[in-house]
Amino acid sequence: TLGINCQTLCLAELIEWEAFEKEFGPLYAEKKGRPGIPIRLLVGLSYLSNAFGLSDQAVVERWVENPYWQFFCGETYFQHQLPIDPSSLSRWRQRIGPEGCERVLAETLKAGVRSGAVKESSFKRVTVDTTVQPKAIRFPTDGRLLNRCRERLVRLAQKMDIPLRQSYARLGPRALKKSSSYAHARQFRRARKTTKKLKTYLGRVYRDVLRKVLPDPDLHAEFHEELLLVEQLLEQKRNDKNKLYSLHAPEVECISKGKAHKKYEFGVKVSVATTNRDNFVVGMQALSGNPYDGHTLQGALEQIMELTGARPERCYVDRGYRGHGVTSTNVFISGQRRNVTPSIRKELRRRSAVEPVIGHMKADGKLGRNWLKGRVGDKINALLCGAGHNIRIILRKLREVLLFFWHYFALGRLRQYEVRLSCYQIAAC
Repeated sequence: TLGINCQTLCLAELIEWEAFEKEFGPLYAEKKGRPGIPIRLLVGLSYLSNAFGLSDQAVVERWVENPYWQFFCGETYFQHQLPIDPSSLSRWRQRIGPEGCERVLAETLKAGVRSGAVKESSFKRVTVDTTVQPKAIRFPTDGRLLNRCRERLVRLAQKMDIPLRQSYARLGPRALKKSSSYAHARQFRRARKTTKKLKTYLGRVYRDVLRKVLPDPDLHAEFHEELLLVEQLLEQKRNDKNKLYSLHAPEVECISKGKAHKKYEFGVKVSVATTNRDNFVVGMQALSGNPYDGHTLQGALEQIMELTGARPERCYVDRGYRGHGVTSTNVFISGQRRNVTPSIRKELRRRSAVEPVIGHMKADGKLGRNWLKGRVGDKINALLCGAGHNIRIILRKLREVLLFFWHYFALGRLRQYEVRLSCYQIAAC
């Protein structure tokens, strides 16, 4: 525990906090409203949250208990109260946007160079791969979506004091339970029949609400977004594209990666770029629309050049990037044998090291389940996950340095003790 705390103290000295003041300061008005929250506090909490995989609520509560985290965030005296409301972190992320999160990620690259965790020459040898960032939604089924959509529409109608002919508050959950039971028992014909009944319930409520809100333009505006979701859900077919999988996150996409344990994942595709030697994250992009991997490589290389200031000379990818069309950087595809020197062959074997990096960001960070809202939330969460991974690597490097000095001084003192002991033995003789 003492080692982890000492690492945090050293890390605070490696980050250039004044750069964030210059970058995010213009986003605040000096003479309007209450004084703004210190920018270093918000950036520090974001680093800690994504480095240790904590929610906004958890990182704020742990900040009160940890004086080293308080020093990392700029405090000079121990504080006994919560520094901010956890929702302030959400509003701050919305204020800086994906561009500000790229600045947060770029500072971890500079801190990594200062700490020795990564070398500047490593930025010219990169590995690029894609993964899926799952959204925080339940596994979508037709029956559950239809029943949930009906409940939302009925609740909104009750809020606006619109009387309905029938709400199906009793029949809807009963039909959903039957549909799930039939599907579990592999009685699919009965399950489809019960799901069709749920669709009928939703259609009746939808037409009833539509008849009563169309004459009033203001009332129709209140129901506009909800009615669009209902229409999309009622019209979509089995083999349609751009289907609706979640009502509170309509941007969710169904992505098939060919995994044996998880055939489909619901979220957004993310491009991950790391250094080939040090596994340091130098680029993260959330790519909506499930694009082909080869078409995303040019954008990933441009982001690397923007964040690091150096154009990658060699890029290593898997076979999903065939047909990428990139000419500014030498791209080597897994399994390639032509124009491969022994050093390139060695670096090409290290291409697969990006897979455990993705696994760590999903297991130790927040890439495994995204709780942020919308497509902007997808981009922000991906960038902050990359920053959190870099922070973990820097902390590990600092731990190694501290352990080296601790052993050096401990062994030095032990040798001095042995010399003194031998002198005492000689004098006694």
